Amino acid sequence: MARTRIEWIDLVRAIAILTVLYIHATDGIYIISSDAIVNYTLASRIFNFASLFIGRIGVPFFLMITGYLLLDRTYDDLKTQKFWSRNCKGLIIVTVLWTVIYALSLQFVFLNSSSINPVEAGNLFFSHMWYMPMIIGMYLSMPFVASALKHFDKKTIFQALVVFSLLAFLMPFVSTLLDMQGIQNVSIQYCLGFSGGVYGIYILLGYLVKKGMFKDISSAKLWILAIVSFLICVVFQYYTFTRSYNFFLWYEFPFILLGSFALFELCSRKDTVRFYSGVQVLSKYSFAVFLIHNLFRLPLLPLVVMIPVAEPVKAIILWILLIIFSFATAAIIYRIPKFGKYILYMR
Repeated sequence: MARTRIEWIDLVRAIAILTVLYIHATDGIYIISSDAIVNYTLASRIFNFASLFIGRIGVPFFLMITGYLLLDRTYDDLKTQKFWSRNCKGLIIVTVLWTVIYALSLQFVFLNSSSINPVEAGNLFFSHMWYMPMIIGMYLSMPFVASALKHFDKKTIFQALVVFSLLAFLMPFVSTLLDMQGIQNVSIQYCLGFSGGVYGIYILLGYLVKKGMFKDISSAKLWILAIVSFLICVVFQYYTFTRSYNFFLWYEFPFILLGSFALFELCSRKDTVRFYSGVQVLSKYSFAVFLIHNLFRLPLLPLVVMIPVAEPVKAIILWILLIIFSFATAAIIYRIPKFGKYILYMR
């Protein structure tokens, strides 16, 4: 990627980081529970539900990029060791470093404010760090999965992916519907460990996009799939609210899978990207911004909350401020000799 840029990949990566910042800005303003949502206006509720779909496409985009770029490779013992040394070792070190940075920052906040709730502050600071051990595990498995995929036709891989998706996405959805009807503790025992679970499915989808598995699906149908997925996510969240059911939209929701896939496939069909120089900058600093941005969310949140405007406006203001502060900080740190690239895991 450093030698040959793929414009639409940079576009998807830029969208991904902007949506991650967006969901964290929205999460900061809104409390996601049926008890809290009742206090918002109808327009504000719909904005919140729509924002959750928009924000949730970021991680699937990052994962599908990973599958697109890394699974269609040939790995032997030497290449696997080099891949692990180049990727996994650095990710592990960066994860530990940023965990320490966030832990020290949290202690600094406590020392300077006795009114801060430690649980809420910790959740804000570390809300994104779950991604790191997940992606490290995926990288460790990548050479084995890539080698296995070379022995099978893309149609065979797709058939397996459909079965995995039914288990990983449809079954939890059915359990949620039953739980809403008062039929609790209904679960179907299955294990998707070797598939990478929900996140592995997104990675495999990226691989199949590269193989042209979905090229015969018209762009119009993909747009319809994306829009319908968006509407279903919004309507379903509103329905759970009317039932006083606390539903949390996450990546195993079937229509997050379908919507993000449709948008990713649509982006892959773009030959050129408008305003590419700006998109390339956003893409370049995307992972660095992912690591940094939560340092600014807690200090900025109380200031934005005090602004006398509606919640949707507050969320957008916080989002813009997170973009400005995070990208500016990443650009400054990046320029520190022998340190910036390393601590930000930039290549």
